[in-house]
Amino acid sequence: MEAEGLDWLLVPLHQLVSWGAAGAMVFGGVVPYIPQYRDIRRTQNAEGFSTYVCLVLLVANILRILFWFGRHFESPLLWQSIVMILTMLLMLKLCTEVRVTNELNVKRRFFADFDPHHFWHWSSFGDYVQCVLAFTGVAGYVTYLSIDSALFVETLGFLAVLTEAMLGVPQLYRNYRHQSTEGMSIKMVLMWTSGDTFKTAYFLLNGAPLQFSVCGLLQVLVDLAILGQAYAFAHRPQKPAPHVAHPASAKAL
Repeated sequence: MEAEGLDWLLVPLHQLVSWGAAGAMVFGGVVPYIPQYRDIRRTQNAEGFSTYVCLVLLVANILRILFWFGRHFESPLLWQSIVMILTMLLMLKLCTEVRVTNELNVKRRFFADFDPHHFWHWSSFGDYVQCVLAFTGVAGYVTYLSIDSALFVETLGFLAVLTEAMLGVPQLYRNYRHQSTEGMSIKMVLMWTSGDTFKTAYFLLNGAPLQFSVCGLLQVLVDLAILGQAYAFAHRPQKPAPHVAHPASAKAL
């Protein structure tokens, strides 16, 4: 009788917790980029952030949305992908504007040039949008033709989460190449780690497809490696920037 009497409290409480977890899944992935976005806007310097991070997340979330058409998963994960795509486009817009402003007298590069040597290093935000739309169109068409193949759908889901698991790799490589984490927001990486840990636990507890859980664990390991770099490089002298007007690290963007 006592347990039944508590149902009026436990049921709405459980619902509230479920809504909170879903909301955290949808918007939690955006939070780590807020301090990085503010730092770039404040300093007008984007050299510490690799925009290949944006590329990885755009590809991963576009593939995840396409995977949903073949195998429906929880709605919060779908909405998370939509919100993340919009966020990455905003990050790209800011980074492109800042970089072009700082790169004076540099030849402009365009997506329509189809020059692989300058891929993802274009001079206009519109070129990035064109690339994203082109990728979405091709991937969507292939998915439409192969949607009835269980093997294709499962492979698509694996590629989506594996790509997202590689999120931190461009930043990890950029830090290693410059032997520095200067310009990178430590708050962003800490939020990556906490968010990915929560996300992986969410996958495990809610019975998400196996690909999600395995690649979530891999993503946490990459986050920890970046934090390890931040600790290691903080205890060694920083190298002076080789170029003041046109920093070499900007090429990593």
